[in-house]
Formats: sequence, structure tokens, C-alpha cells
Amino acid sequence: MIGSIIGAGVSAIGSIWGGAAKAKAMKRAKKNLEAQQAKNDAWYNRRYNEDTMQLAASQAAMRQAEESIRNRTRQSQGMAAVMGSTEEAQAVAREANAAALANTASNIAVAGQSRKDNVESTYLNRDAQVQQGLRDMEIGKANAIARATEGVSQAAVSLGNAIDGKK
Repeated sequence: MIGSIIGAGVSAIGSIWGGAAKAKAMKRAKKNLEAQQAKNDAWYNRRYNEDTMQLAASQAAMRQAEESIRNRTRQSQGMAAVMGSTEEAQAVAREANAAALANTASNIAVAGQSRKDNVESTYLNRDAQVQQGLRDMEIGKANAIARATEGVSQAAVSLGNAIDGKK
């Protein structure tokens, strides 16, 4: 009899202690997931709002386009000095240079939009993973509470049976 009572008491205490320990561990895990979510938000805000024209690759493309324009301009001026050229020919060359620079800037803008789409997609995938982790944690918490409650209930029943058997 006494063994049954002690066993039921230990079982109840174990259920309560186990539930509390699991709740504490889940709180830490939730805090970690929330920290990950904050880091993901900060990453997204930083990367999504970057000025595409200020990225190293964009700057390199613009420098290369400008250098190409300078080379063509020198070449055109050299040919004009040797062979003679009209203002119209020089205007056409300037127009072509402006179009090349505009085309480079346009290509950078298109690449920038694609980059933003990729950043957004990555962010949404990471956010979905964090949200799933938080949902799983809430389900786990509910299951742990149910198991702890069940363990305490079973211990109470065992204790009651042991006491009834002693009478």
C-alpha cells in the first residue's frame, strides 16, 4: 500500500517536473526562433533596400561602359581629325555613346529587380520555416501539457486506489 502511495506521488511529481522542464526548454527554443526571425527581417530590410547602382558589380559595369565610350570617342575624334567629319557624324557618335550608357543602366536596373525578387523569395522561405517551427513548438507545448495532465491524473487515480485499498 505505502509503495503504491509513494509511487503515485513520485509519478505525479515526475509528471509536473517533466512538464515544467519541457516548457522551459520550449521557451528557450521559441526565443531562438524569434531571434532568427528578427535576424531574417533585418537581413531582408538591408538587402531589399540596397541601391542596386551602388553595388560593386553595378559600379564596375558603369565604369566599363564609360571607358568604352571614352575609347570610342577618342577613336572617333582621331578619325575626324585625319579624315574630317561633319557635326552630324559627331552627333551620331555622341548619341550612340549616350544610348550605350543608358542601356547599361537599364540592364543594371533589370538585374537589380531580379535580385530583389530573389531576396524576397529567400526571405519568404526563411520566414515560412520559422513560422512552421513556432507552430510545431505550440503543438509540442500543448502535447506536453496534455501528457503532464494525464500523468498527474493517473497518479491521482493510483493514489486514490491505494488509499481505498488501505481502508
